[in-house]
Amino acid sequence: MERLQKILAHAGVASRRECEQLIQNGHVSVNGRVVTELGTKADPSKDQIRVNGKLIQVNQRLVYIMLNKPRGYITSVKDELGRKTVLDLVHNVSERIYPVGRLDYDSEGLLLLTNDGKLANKLMHPRYGVKKTYLVEITGLITDDDLNRLENGVIIDQGVRTLPADVQLFKKGHNKSLVKITISEGKNRQVRKMFQAVGYKVTRLQRISFGPLSLGNLHRGTYRNLSSNEVNQLKRAVKQP
Repeated sequence: MERLQKILAHAGVASRRECEQLIQNGHVSVNGRVVTELGTKADPSKDQIRVNGKLIQVNQRLVYIMLNKPRGYITSVKDELGRKTVLDLVHNVSERIYPVGRLDYDSEGLLLLTNDGKLANKLMHPRYGVKKTYLVEITGLITDDDLNRLENGVIIDQGVRTLPADVQLFKKGHNKSLVKITISEGKNRQVRKMFQAVGYKVTRLQRISFGPLSLGNLHRGTYRNLSSNEVNQLKRAVKQP
């Protein structure tokens, strides 16, 4: 017997937190009975578990995808406002996949999608400190002092200080700067808020690596399946057998 939210996450329904919300909102049933208690346990080999009436297949094929997200897409499975989501870019995948973490509407670059809930949860958990690298274009000519401030951590979100980051200036001129920054956290809109904290507005933000994986020459708006070696690299990054 396992907790219901854990079963759903491992089946690729959504992240653990989103599965908890589905349960609390009455979208999940076990053997025909709607369940709203998070402590509920079930046996995935025996019980019929449904989300919005759809039977969950626990032992499904695991899928791992790298997408080069363009601007103008929501990093979500669906959007209540009818906006385009990153799943609109993925075709011919019958499994229920979902994004690992987020890139906001105006950001672009490397985004992982999977139905491996166990791995996804670890990749997003701050305990594992999986590094993510971004190319950031900002208005203004950034100073060495401000680069050092970003490296050492800045205050965002009501007194929260970011962890030390790796920051490298690529070029600057014509009142613009291009900076590469690597962080090991995943706070909401963190990179934008970090630059805002030192007085700069982000005009373009592109994630170019996630843990051991790099975007490479994957064209914007396209995707590919990860190789078994790449999946193993991700698992090693979070110490998963």
